[in-house]
Amino acid sequence: MSVSSLEPLPVTLRGRRPRDLPVLRRWLTDPQAAWRQWDAPYFHAGTTTEALERYVDTLAQTPPSPHERVIDLGGQCTGMVNRAEEDPAGGGWWDLGILIYDPQHWGRGLGTEALRQWVQATLDETDAHVLTFSTWSGNERMIRAAQRLGFRESARVREARLVRGERFDSVKLDLLRREWPGEEA
Repeated sequence: MSVSSLEPLPVTLRGRRPRDLPVLRRWLTDPQAAWRQWDAPYFHAGTTTEALERYVDTLAQTPPSPHERVIDLGGQCTGMVNRAEEDPAGGGWWDLGILIYDPQHWGRGLGTEALRQWVQATLDETDAHVLTFSTWSGNERMIRAAQRLGFRESARVREARLVRGERFDSVKLDLLRREWPGEEA
């Protein structure tokens, strides 16, 4: 399926608002949240919870960053996207992330649409030459979403991640600016 054939969903990316903080705190700090089974489940849950509690506390005390946005579905915060520039600064390599909290929104194309918008925003707002996305081979939905948008597998470390007693590969996908529709080399 090409990027242009994806039917748009009523999803937007926007800056974080104060009213989003209770939603973010609820989803990010819940050690039993279903999203944790898919987003880096190989990290120790207790350490992840502590780090996310600190992160939400920081969000409450800082203005929204241009490098993260809320995924808004019908006026409700349903997840977040983020990006970080890989060193050295100015080299044109940006790593992207996406998280949709509530399982009721999974499998409906919301992640693909949010990621499509985030790729476009990143290309519009940064000097990005290459975008990357990292996950694990057990997160097949995320891999398919990235591939639908033109990302290609660029690295695979076999059996690098241990999840619930089973070995999975670490997977990195990439997309060059010139490969995105409407971009020129």
